[in-house]
Amino acid sequence: MDSSCWDISRMIPHRGAMCLLDSIEGWDEAHIVCRATSHRRLDNPLRDDSGLRALCAIEYGAQAIAVHAALLGRPNGHSLEAGVLASVRDVTTTLSHLDELIGALTIRATFVLIHEQGRIYDVTVSGDGRAVMTGRLSVMVPTDRLQVVQPVSTEGLV
Repeated sequence: MDSSCWDISRMIPHRGAMCLLDSIEGWDEAHIVCRATSHRRLDNPLRDDSGLRALCAIEYGAQAIAVHAALLGRPNGHSLEAGVLASVRDVTTTLSHLDELIGALTIRATFVLIHEQGRIYDVTVSGDGRAVMTGRLSVMVPTDRLQVVQPVSTEGLV
């Protein structure tokens, strides 16, 4: 199915304004690339009085991982049982606020490892031609819902 036809709000546990992603730009067993413009919305639920802090990019990455898990786990792309963001490591941001960015965000999550409790991904969120957040996110999912997928080389992927 064409990625523009996927209803992302049916693939993640969030609805309404909390569904931050606009589209799936591409995906395979090893990675997913999503697009978002919600960082520019004044009603973004993650905003505070200072704006949308760059650390909120972690949530964009977590939502991309949820979409990837749904695509891997269900042929119709419907949500799996809710996972839990269990660990965030090696997070680096290059600016203080995402709402400083003019263009769309590109969220790339690359599958690193599957284990008994969940999945680990390397995530990069970029905008306006530069990486604005990188980090490693671990998600716990119910063990009876895991589909074992071997990571493949990510060299040369979009």
